[in-house]
Amino acid sequence: MEPESIPSSSRNPSQLSWINLSRNLLLAYQSFGVVYGDLSTSPLYVYTSTFKGKLKDHHDEETIFGVFSLIFWTLTLIPLLKYVFILLSADDNGEGGTFALYSLLCRHAKFNLLPNQQAADEELSSYKYGPSSQAGASSPLKLFLEKHRRLRTVLLVVVLFGACMVIGDGVLSPAISVLASVSGLKYTQAKFNDGELVILACVILVGLFALQHCGTHRVAFMFAPIVIVWLLSILIVGIYNIIHWNPKIIFAISPQYIVKFFIKTGTEGWISLGGILLCITGAEAMFADLGHFTASSIRIAFGFVIYPCLVMQYMGQAAFLSKNVESVHNSFYDSIPGPVFWPVFVIATMAAIVGSQATITATFSIIKQCHALGCFPRVKVVHTSKHIFGQIYIPEINWILMILTLAVTIGFQDTTLIGNAYGLACMTVMFVTTFLMALVIIFVWQKSILVASIFLLFFWVIEGVYLSAAFLKVHQGGWVPLVLSFFFLIVMYVWHYGIRRKYKYDLHNKVSLKWLLGLGPSLGIVRVPGIGLIYSELATGIPAIFTHFVTNLPAFHKVLVFVCVKSVPVPHVSPEERFLIGRACPRPYRMYRCIVRYGYKDIKKDDGEFENHLIQSIMEFIQMEAVEPQLSSSEASSFDGRMAVIGTRSLASTPSMIASEQEYADVDESIPSSRSITLRRLQSTFDDENPQVRRRRVRFQVPNSPGLDNAAREELLELIQAKEAGVAYIMGHSYVKARKSSSFLKKLVIDMGYSILRKNCRGPAVALNIPHISLIEVGMIYYV
Repeated sequence: MEPESIPSSSRNPSQLSWINLSRNLLLAYQSFGVVYGDLSTSPLYVYTSTFKGKLKDHHDEETIFGVFSLIFWTLTLIPLLKYVFILLSADDNGEGGTFALYSLLCRHAKFNLLPNQQAADEELSSYKYGPSSQAGASSPLKLFLEKHRRLRTVLLVVVLFGACMVIGDGVLSPAISVLASVSGLKYTQAKFNDGELVILACVILVGLFALQHCGTHRVAFMFAPIVIVWLLSILIVGIYNIIHWNPKIIFAISPQYIVKFFIKTGTEGWISLGGILLCITGAEAMFADLGHFTASSIRIAFGFVIYPCLVMQYMGQAAFLSKNVESVHNSFYDSIPGPVFWPVFVIATMAAIVGSQATITATFSIIKQCHALGCFPRVKVVHTSKHIFGQIYIPEINWILMILTLAVTIGFQDTTLIGNAYGLACMTVMFVTTFLMALVIIFVWQKSILVASIFLLFFWVIEGVYLSAAFLKVHQGGWVPLVLSFFFLIVMYVWHYGIRRKYKYDLHNKVSLKWLLGLGPSLGIVRVPGIGLIYSELATGIPAIFTHFVTNLPAFHKVLVFVCVKSVPVPHVSPEERFLIGRACPRPYRMYRCIVRYGYKDIKKDDGEFENHLIQSIMEFIQMEAVEPQLSSSEASSFDGRMAVIGTRSLASTPSMIASEQEYADVDESIPSSRSITLRRLQSTFDDENPQVRRRRVRFQVPNSPGLDNAAREELLELIQAKEAGVAYIMGHSYVKARKSSSFLKKLVIDMGYSILRKNCRGPAVALNIPHISLIEVGMIYYV
């Protein structure tokens, strides 16, 4: 998405500043279609939602001036001050959003509930982003939160609740945007009735969700121009209405009109805040979508284009309403001059679709992040663009969102009721974000608790007033995001609780290394040619499921690799830091450990090169161990201890290890293998019938390195021969059950909730792109 960087060595400072400015301007242009679609379409329904209900008896100029003043200061304090000037500075390696803040907190304090983090993770280049956490190591508040597990659990629940409300946005935003954009047809000569408008909105929504699989990148070039034309349209219409109807509206910028508004309307004015807060719906996208742009580009776009256009449009609508109070129920379309009605209507509909698209994409992204942190069941994630990182599509979630959006549209058929729900969802996300930001100020920025308290109280007072008004409308549609969030929160927490209990079971039932060493290098069974990749969630130790093989199978692979695929609390892990390689047992056992690390925004692509990269990394580790004595100073420290970071470099960059490389490989029956010739021929047939999942056949060779001793050469040769014999993927097919002594609630969560989710989500083998023909699954029951 970003233009190619130009080497700085050949540029002087003035050229660099110009290049940086032009890059930010280009990204600012692109951000209009992705970030601001939702926020820029709010003028369609803000005044209508505000004046419908309790303010129906206050349709006069003074009240209208007060409403505009509230809108102006709300836009100024929350999107401009809080998001643009403060939150955009709290990025996580360029990423933003609720999970970015939580990730920062987990790195600077021990808030993570899943104990699978290692000291080596802290050496990641992206892990060290921001101030060092050493300065705040002795903070009493930090120690207090780390000590009390329940408080860390509460923090996780708060983060998940915020994420669930974002999912609620993904349901409500398309419904209100599309329905509001077509509502103008009700007042045209065609005189569409409510039922016809709902049908038209549903057709547009079905088309919108049906096109999600194509990916936003296919029509991204259209998005920014549509929103820019829309912004110019509402800016011009707004200026026209100010000049034509009531230029005095400019004085309503003064906060004294807010005071007059509340004195006159009282409680009814407070309740109407539930409609006014809709002017900032979509503001959270500025922070959530930060990863696709830069903070400077988003600041430029909002400060110089979005903010003035929206202020002029709201001011123009208020000027029109002050002289046409009877138009409050269709204020936006009535304020458009007749000759330009249809062009603006078409642009409004297109802008609403763009805004909905951005919200749906953000929902996919938040669910992907939830899954990476172990808080959402495994779902199919499709990367829709080869060039723009982070654009993903989740089929199951897409159709669930479509069904829920259609249900909301058909059920309510009214933008005011949907607006009540949407406003509650958006303000809850902002409320949670403010709380997390206050913690970031303390633990990450290492400012005083006083500074964080001032920030928290200032914005919580403003957001709390709006949130309280939104909660008063729970019975008028506001219950929808609460029900949706409660459902998704239950799903997320049950899943997280289940995998946490399963991980603890594995941790407490690891195979005794003393017992394993007592079996000798042969493990008491026949070791046959081949490599066995044993998948486990354990980052250290031998999983309990390994004992099933040793005690029940007469033979096992000569080379064993314990593979752990885990997520770390950073947005991205570079390929150079992807693999951690070490030994699980002393050298004669030929047992290795490989930890594959991904960030919460990384995509696990099935490029067919995992096997080759893994073997390449183990070979590099063996060579590194041979030339660096500190890695194997003694037999005691050379296994299940230190691990080396091995980068997943391209195979072309290590020609000394590659003997040959070919796309199509026949079965070589002369090579000894743990698999029968029939099975190997079946593998070849499977590859021929499924060319999209074919793995390249790479033949490795022992590199001619003068630093290698005979033992290392022999180990490398055995590894290469095992690779030639074949690779098998071994996984545990686990059944998690609560102990008989467990409480009724725990049995309900584990035996019902977690079991149902586990049976109906994608299998771990599919999620990890493991070839089915090479998979061995072993059943095991976990009593947690």
